[in-house]
Amino acid sequence: MATPKKRKKRKPFWKDIKFKYRLTITNENTLEEVASLYVSKLNGISILLFVLLGLFLVAALIVSFTPLRNYLPGYMNSEVREQVVNNALRADSLQQVLERQNLYVMNIQDIFRGDVKTDTVQSMDSLTLLREDSLMERTQREADFRKKYEEAEKYNLTNITARTDADGLIFYLPTRGLVSAPFDAEGKHFGTDIAANPGESVLATLDGTVLMSSYTAETGYVIVVQHRQDFVSVYKHCGSLLKAEGDAVKGGEAIALVGNTGTLTAGPHLHFELWHRGRAVNAEQYIVF
Repeated sequence: MATPKKRKKRKPFWKDIKFKYRLTITNENTLEEVASLYVSKLNGISILLFVLLGLFLVAALIVSFTPLRNYLPGYMNSEVREQVVNNALRADSLQQVLERQNLYVMNIQDIFRGDVKTDTVQSMDSLTLLREDSLMERTQREADFRKKYEEAEKYNLTNITARTDADGLIFYLPTRGLVSAPFDAEGKHFGTDIAANPGESVLATLDGTVLMSSYTAETGYVIVVQHRQDFVSVYKHCGSLLKAEGDAVKGGEAIALVGNTGTLTAGPHLHFELWHRGRAVNAEQYIVF
């Protein structure tokens, strides 16, 4: 009785991947071996990994040292942000100038048609303002609503000091994340807690100078920055600090990293406080979190 053929034993994975194959180049006419090369699967995998690593390094260098990084979310530097804001303000100013010129042209047309007497016009600017006021003349419904609102808010003093004057200041978001605990003056919580990933950059909300950069037992790593118009910003529970006392910082510049330091913390977050003339203010009135 014939015995079945024995199955060939499969080579172990490591021996199979290290097994070398011989590649030869032979002259077709003389059958002479011109060149030969010994390769294995391990060599092919190694070359592929080196090529991928090289491509990754090239892409990382391009993103890090070229303006392309400004097009990635979260990598826009403070200078580009400031330029974007300035361009938006210039576009708004240009729109106002165009509207004023349109009113100017309409006023000249009214003078030519005789709708406005020339001896009643002191200057073109006064006529432009007069026409602008007439175009924005409130209706009876708007007047009733205004009267009703003024009566309701007559004795409400909170609206007078709800927002401190901060003309000309552009507040940057201190870090990316979700608000886990808002400002609550009655509950003695004088800041805004922002839940964020550990190691996330903490940005200076305005241009200023670092007043304090140290560690406390309750709040961990803390950095305090003095700004213009008597504003002071405080950043608590940081993982590490990137600036020292006396350093000048720009708005949007990284000054620390998000962490979970101190005893008064239950997870990675940033406790952000904004003070004005010795009084804590609600940062959400100035920053969209």
